[in-house]
Amino acid sequence: MPLLSTPAIEFQMPAMGLAAIGSICRTWHQRQLSIFRAFLLLFVSFSLLLISFSFRCFRGRLRHWRRTPTISSPFGGFSLSNLVSIMSVSTIPVICYYNGQMLRTKTDVTYEGRKTVITPMDILIECTFEELIGLIYSKTNIDKRRFRLSLNCKYPLRSGNRFQPFPIRDDSSLRRMLNLVNTTTIEEIELFIEVVRVKGLLNQSVGGHVDLFVRDNYNVAQPDYGCGPSSSPVPDIGPNGDDGDDEDCADDGGNDEDVDNECNENTDVEVDEHASSFGYFNQILENEHGIYVSVEAPCCDVSNHPDEETLDESSPCNFHLPPTPQFEHVANLDDAVACAWTPWVPHNSGYSSGEFVIGQVFNSKSDLQDAAKIYSIKAHQEFIVVASSKKLLVLRCKKAEESNCPWKLRAMVVKDTSLFVINKYTGPHTCVNPCLNRDHHKLDSNLVATHIKALIKAQFTLTTAAIQASVMERWGYQISYKKALDGKHKAIRQLFGDFCQSYTELPRLFLRIEQSNPGCVVIWKTCEINVPNTEIFQRVFWSFKPSIEGFEHCRPITSIDGTHLYGKYKGKLLIAMGCDGNNQLFPLAFAITEGENTNSWGWFLACIRNGVTKRTGICVISDRHPGIMAAMSDPDLGWAAPSAYHKICMRHLASNFMTRFKDKILKNLVCRAALATTESKFNKHMHTIGRINSEALQWLEAIPVHLWAFSHDGSRRYGLMTTNISEVFNSVLKGARCLPVTALVQLTFFRLNGYFVARREVGANRLASAEQFTPYVDAQLQGRVVKAGSMEIVLYDHVKGLFYVKSRRGRTHRLNLHEKNCTCGKTLIYGFPCSHMIAACQHRCVDFRLFVEGYYSTQSYYNTWASLFHPIFNEDEWPLYDGPTIVPPDSMQCMGSGRPRSTRLHNEMDVREGKTSITCGLCKQLGHNRRSCLNRNQL
Repeated sequence: MPLLSTPAIEFQMPAMGLAAIGSICRTWHQRQLSIFRAFLLLFVSFSLLLISFSFRCFRGRLRHWRRTPTISSPFGGFSLSNLVSIMSVSTIPVICYYNGQMLRTKTDVTYEGRKTVITPMDILIECTFEELIGLIYSKTNIDKRRFRLSLNCKYPLRSGNRFQPFPIRDDSSLRRMLNLVNTTTIEEIELFIEVVRVKGLLNQSVGGHVDLFVRDNYNVAQPDYGCGPSSSPVPDIGPNGDDGDDEDCADDGGNDEDVDNECNENTDVEVDEHASSFGYFNQILENEHGIYVSVEAPCCDVSNHPDEETLDESSPCNFHLPPTPQFEHVANLDDAVACAWTPWVPHNSGYSSGEFVIGQVFNSKSDLQDAAKIYSIKAHQEFIVVASSKKLLVLRCKKAEESNCPWKLRAMVVKDTSLFVINKYTGPHTCVNPCLNRDHHKLDSNLVATHIKALIKAQFTLTTAAIQASVMERWGYQISYKKALDGKHKAIRQLFGDFCQSYTELPRLFLRIEQSNPGCVVIWKTCEINVPNTEIFQRVFWSFKPSIEGFEHCRPITSIDGTHLYGKYKGKLLIAMGCDGNNQLFPLAFAITEGENTNSWGWFLACIRNGVTKRTGICVISDRHPGIMAAMSDPDLGWAAPSAYHKICMRHLASNFMTRFKDKILKNLVCRAALATTESKFNKHMHTIGRINSEALQWLEAIPVHLWAFSHDGSRRYGLMTTNISEVFNSVLKGARCLPVTALVQLTFFRLNGYFVARREVGANRLASAEQFTPYVDAQLQGRVVKAGSMEIVLYDHVKGLFYVKSRRGRTHRLNLHEKNCTCGKTLIYGFPCSHMIAACQHRCVDFRLFVEGYYSTQSYYNTWASLFHPIFNEDEWPLYDGPTIVPPDSMQCMGSGRPRSTRLHNEMDVREGKTSITCGLCKQLGHNRRSCLNRNQL
């Protein structure tokens, strides 16, 4: 190839340089474009996130504008409501839980249940509370006629990762729940739904003892707590959660999103000690049925939840399932841990330092003293009173002289008021304790009474051990049994009145009951003394008019029993119970007497005969108390045959037999003989008892057989062999037997009203649905119809209705339809046809329902509970009582102090069947303890 000339080379070099430069520029441009695209994509993503966040904030501001329409609209003449209706159309995601139970722990709220259902919902932010309820009913298919809803959302607390339930009961609380999405990091709201039956569960079976229990999450009247030890009221919380006044709370300026008001720390329970026990008692009984009705206020609050102002995370009694009727399932609290439901919040005197401050105001001197006690208990220090008067209170540290502790408090009364204000204060304590103490000197019975007052109002069977456990959990001190018992007695006196004064108020109470419910029967027996216009109490009998009228429609059977009173004064409560067509207890009459004896039982039965019922042929079931046996056989009292027929409780008879012979096999044979429906079976069991132990047979033969055997009682018992209907109601009244007599009478009034209201509704519903018989008889007949299908029937005389029936097991029976009699004896005993008679009726196409007695009809059941109780008049409307002053006798007063001695005569019935015998802690042998061990001195 020839060499290029110089001009050609000069021309080619610039062209190659330009090509290289162009290539470099293109490469740089492509890289710059990629970087630009990356920056552009990052910018667009950040902008979208910013727009989304701004829109959420703007949507929350629109809701605020809508709640406060007085703010001028930034959009000129275009109204805010129209703007919200156009722009605020989004929904809030809500996760609904139902078919379970809400459980609350110290830091969280969960929802548990074997059949729990989780349903997601999208709720419009404009949804009202009524619309939400309707939506839940439609989504969950819950029957709104039988159940009502209790709604609680999972609400976050400001302090830590903790939650508490927040009740949703109106539009205001619903808006606050929906606003959680805008004000917190919560994206989906958890809503806990609990269903409550509209009807009371009052159908207690009387065929045997029932398990009675109390729920520990009862509605109790929540006391007001002020900031620090001051008893100033808690600032009102508005419908949006804003505090009305934040001057007393110096935490953070009043965050309106914190449901747990940390300033709300006072431990003084505000209870009016001068209020009547009737107000407290009615409140307790109404709370049992899920509705609080204030008898002191002019209007009634039918809310089923406590006020929103008292919401506090440390008060578990504020958040719970709606309550069930307390006295339908009642038991003692022997094994209860009271600290799990103590409605006291953690104490924090003054500000966050826990100290008092100068200028703090207290409602009274007693409030200041209680606050000082609580402060010293929390600080584990003690103080002494330097000066105390109506206008001055000076306190200083008990170890001030020993350790030069500067702690001192001085407070004076505000002129023309009862308020006390701290004008001098030096603290905190600088002294130390030389040792640990189990008890605190300032933790006295008065402070214990203040602490447990709310617990006693919710459950007045609270045991002393439960009180000790509650105080230990609250303050960390183990108080003595005597101090806990004294505190309980003081709390009872403050709530229900004085024991001695209650006997004086009892005539006035009965007078106002008779005035508001005419027809009630009250019979007194008193003893005159030398003091003018004063009489000593002996006995009082009362029966309410609805019980008197309803008993006419019950089966002619009653059970009588007596139980001890455990208050300051001894005595016995005598009870007469009937039985309705649904096999449920029917309270008939009550009496308070000095004890159980022939005179008192005869007087009680005479009051029933003269004031309650004149029915003849009534079967009276009782134990073998000598007073009852003598009264029933007295012809002058009107309870001898044929006016009435006395029968013995089989359970008490078997217990007496077991105590005498201590043989479980023989005891079971006695029960079988008593329950035998035919004489052949009865004779068979008696013969077996005689072969095992002839002395036991002689012991039974000494008791008239018609008093305790089914087969010989003449079909008077209607299937009831025990006094369980009285024993069950005794368990219902167990908590009230330690209260003053006025509270006991009020309990019987409100408890009976609860029975009548619930069961009247059941009867009305069954009448409306054209049900012919009660649920108890319907269930019995259905089972016997199934059993009758496998029987063989032979007709002997269709005119007389004679049949021969053979069961599947080969047993044969003869029956007469015209006489309503079968050789099995069950038709006459129970009052409705046996399976043999049903089989014969089906064989001849006869309606067997004709052989059911009228006491079991739905109409009779409704008539039993149809009568009405009327509310007792307010105290200012009570009638004037111009009768003598009633005072309790000194002989009925419990002597001595400390734990009262049990007056119950324990027997074999008090020992649970199959319970393991006690074991000695020394020799490890069964049947005795350390005190009775024979080897005690040797070991």
